[in-house]
Amino acid sequence: MFYTSERDRLRQFYVDTWKKHQTGQPMDAMEQMVARIIHIHPEYHAMLSNEKHLGNEYKPEDGETNPFLHMGMHLGLQEQVSMDRPAGIQAVYQQLGQRLGDVHATEHAMMDCLAESLWMAQRDQVEPDEQAYLRCLQSLLLK
Repeated sequence: MFYTSERDRLRQFYVDTWKKHQTGQPMDAMEQMVARIIHIHPEYHAMLSNEKHLGNEYKPEDGETNPFLHMGMHLGLQEQVSMDRPAGIQAVYQQLGQRLGDVHATEHAMMDCLAESLWMAQRDQVEPDEQAYLRCLQSLLLK
């Protein structure tokens, strides 16, 4: 029950932020970041405008992508890059961004490494291995 409540509050935050953006209301720094991420994902605009979708279960085995997880991963990557944690992620982000020529594409490329790192940590019930994560990110530069 607690998980669902927290999940629903987080999802409601995305909906409320998108409404504020659309109506030109003042937003704090976090809301501005979320609004920018929502803006570059037009495929989520209709879903965020209809609160009946907030309780949806997004199951990978059904071929579904969880839009809230996806947008949250963008936020996580942006935060990691801003703090350069793990050390070296800023350089990877910049180099990959120069090669791909698009911030959105850069973050999407990096997301696979983030998802793998989080999945392995959850599976093994340990903290994410920052060095393994950074190696995965650095391997993107070799492709």
